[in-house]
Amino acid sequence: MDSKAATKVAQVLTEALPYIQKHADKTIVIKYGGNAMADEKLKSSFARDIVLMKQVGLNPVIVHGGGPQIGNLLERIGKSSEFIDGIRVTDSETMDVVEMVLGGLVNKEIVNLISSHGGKAVGLTGKDGQLIRARKITMPNKAAAKDTSAMIDMGQTGEVQSIDPSVVDMLDKGDFIPVIAPIGVGDDGLSYNINADTVAGNLASVLKAEKLLLLTNTAGILDKSGQLLTGLTPTQIDTLIKNQIIHGGMLPKVRCALDAVASGVKTAHIVDGRVEHSVLLELFTDEGVGTLIKG
Repeated sequence: MDSKAATKVAQVLTEALPYIQKHADKTIVIKYGGNAMADEKLKSSFARDIVLMKQVGLNPVIVHGGGPQIGNLLERIGKSSEFIDGIRVTDSETMDVVEMVLGGLVNKEIVNLISSHGGKAVGLTGKDGQLIRARKITMPNKAAAKDTSAMIDMGQTGEVQSIDPSVVDMLDKGDFIPVIAPIGVGDDGLSYNINADTVAGNLASVLKAEKLLLLTNTAGILDKSGQLLTGLTPTQIDTLIKNQIIHGGMLPKVRCALDAVASGVKTAHIVDGRVEHSVLLELFTDEGVGTLIKG
């Protein structure tokens, strides 16, 4: 290594030091999804990031999605995916596939990736240790405009009713990395498919996490000229929404981030998961690779 390269490496390490010290023993909840879950190089870099975080004293907790993988398996068995306002309708047969994909294939792949880089990960669903209690959600039937009480049955699609973090706390204390599939159980004993962003936000709140990181397929929140915005407050976010600068698929993520910081999470970050080592860059460098939202 020549002297210029060595100096650059040293600068990176010294820049990271104050962030490592600041976040030591703090919980960081990360929603893992999008391109970062599909590209082999990005999957490997994500796993290395998580292992390094744990090694330097942070407590990462991963909540993962898996929508494309669920869709692919449904297609292979000849079953179509049905969505209403972007939310999957989950009948009992689809729920079986959701449990197989999220609780099995995807969850165990992430655990194996972390293990292959020297970490100790444990895969869970929200059903384990009564981690996530869920309730069924319904959607208004917009086609039945005259009947405001008309609702659409979303099947076993749910939302978070409550979270008991005991099992996550136990794993953290044992130096394990929890990897959580967003499946909860209802009072009726049924399994429910829950949006992963929502689970990550609720879990960050309950764990009193230092940070919530939401990995996306975008650079973050951009202004009208395409420049990245960061260091945003809830008031600034409200203005951006009113001006329709934040719209479409970014809205649910932003609202999830706002809910988290409103309930005590120090900062929420919308991170570009298409960038290698995006988690470390956002946590341990001055510039980061996403949008930071603060309370």
